[in-house]
Amino acid sequence: EVARSIGVHEMTLGKWVKKARGEGRDPERPLNEDERVELERLREENKRLRMEAEFAKKVATWFAKDPR
Repeated sequence: EVARSIGVHEMTLGKWVKKARGEGRDPERPLNEDERVELERLREENKRLRMEAEFAKKVATWFAKDPR
């Protein structure tokens, strides 16, 4: 069902899961302190970049409406 919902073949998804488990990546494992810090930094950066993109859209719209 998951494979179908993301548009990949079941065997492909199975291989991805097997590879991730083999690399020691456990989706249920809680984040360590470094990972939490990095996640928070990335969330803040993402927030700032979204605001900048929204501002740029508004400026572009304003300039497009300016009759000069």
